[in-house]
Amino acid sequence: MSETLKNFVNATFVPATSSDTMELVDPIDGSSTGRSPVSGRDDIDNAVTAAESAFGEWRFATPRVRQTALLRLADAVEANAVRLAAAQSRNTGQPTAMIIAEEVTTGADHLRFFAGAARTQEGRSAGEYLEGHTSYIRREPLGVIGQVTPWNYPMLMAIWKIAPAIAAGNCVVLKPSDTTPESTLVLAELTQKVLPDGVLNVVLGDRSTGALLLDHPSIAMVAITGSVRAGIEVAGSAGRQLKLSHLELGGNAPAVVFADADIATAARKIAEAGMFNAGQDCTAASRVLVHESKFDDLLNELVKAAAALQPGAPNDPDAFYGPLNNERHFAAVMGKLSRLPATARIHTGGKQVGSAGYFMAPTVISGVTQSDEIVQAETFGPILTVQPFTDEAHAITLANGVDYGLAASVWTTNHALALRMTAQLDFGAVWVNCHIPLVAEMPHGGFKNSGHGKDLSVYGLADYTRIKHVMSATA
Repeated sequence: MSETLKNFVNATFVPATSSDTMELVDPIDGSSTGRSPVSGRDDIDNAVTAAESAFGEWRFATPRVRQTALLRLADAVEANAVRLAAAQSRNTGQPTAMIIAEEVTTGADHLRFFAGAARTQEGRSAGEYLEGHTSYIRREPLGVIGQVTPWNYPMLMAIWKIAPAIAAGNCVVLKPSDTTPESTLVLAELTQKVLPDGVLNVVLGDRSTGALLLDHPSIAMVAITGSVRAGIEVAGSAGRQLKLSHLELGGNAPAVVFADADIATAARKIAEAGMFNAGQDCTAASRVLVHESKFDDLLNELVKAAAALQPGAPNDPDAFYGPLNNERHFAAVMGKLSRLPATARIHTGGKQVGSAGYFMAPTVISGVTQSDEIVQAETFGPILTVQPFTDEAHAITLANGVDYGLAASVWTTNHALALRMTAQLDFGAVWVNCHIPLVAEMPHGGFKNSGHGKDLSVYGLADYTRIKHVMSATA
């Protein structure tokens, strides 16, 4: 790739009107792979205008038509798996096999789920709730949706945003992450033959581009997956304009291991859930909380399991994960390690792997306390901290004692204990004896600083609709 990437507007690839560009960097070795535009106000206006024009017809497309389009797109995604993975790996350095399994195949499945959900939206039955009058509910699309997606799972996150919005009858203007735009552009190209012109538009750029998009007066709803800082900015901007906002933000997930759990199995699965995608997953296991009687046992097993999960290049069959995404993020993660308290002990990892790129060794840390930065802040890297707890109440206090509320897990063979814990954990998703699997049928979204709104499921689809009551006099 040598030329500057183009925006996708009204089903056509068009150069940005802005002359500003930014370099795309391969996180494997830090080399340049091309350039991307920093789209400006005119580019946003053009994309929103295309979406507004398309919305006039798409909003009235039947559920069958929307379903057919999404099913065809799912087929196209699967048929172009290798191409999508190659485009994404250039930007992320992720193992290509992982991209195909976790984003292409899963993304196609999620498209098919929302294709079906388009035809099964629910509402109160029509009837005479007042004498002489008949009432019914219309569930309608909102309009043009402005969306911003992150760099950790670029294609899958684009599908999570695009699919429910389009299934509900909206049109979309989406800005992918500035460091990982290519797989989203391939996905957009695949819509040329399955969606009407203007239903999906993609504009490339940086934070300034995203702000212009989400501030645009014709945007009916803003939806992002990103950091807490970005979410606060978006929520503030949306609030000033009384726009709806859908925020899937960060996480800092605890894995709570009780004394009766299978320690070896828990350690292996938690290590995998912490190191998957280099820990660049908002639901990744980050904080391991273990009953004090099993602290040493679990720590030893966890160190052994984590050390076996090494990073590598995209086509390395032995690589469990790839590099951190970019130089800025790599420096931020390493910075947290440089500020560890004197009591902390790094049992494995804690350093860069190799001399090129942004690879980081799987890391396990003990000797930390609840107030330490490494415990309170989302690291978004292959790092696990380990803390002991004394009893159930103490475990809940430690688990809930952060600003995030996205995901958590409980490890026990005691069914009653598991039920009590899942009721008390202040997180939008709680797993029992597993950590990190997601399915299209179940909602994904958090509490507190992890944002609001749901991705996936019929709840995610409903977020992209509005409810209208229609009443007719029949007397």
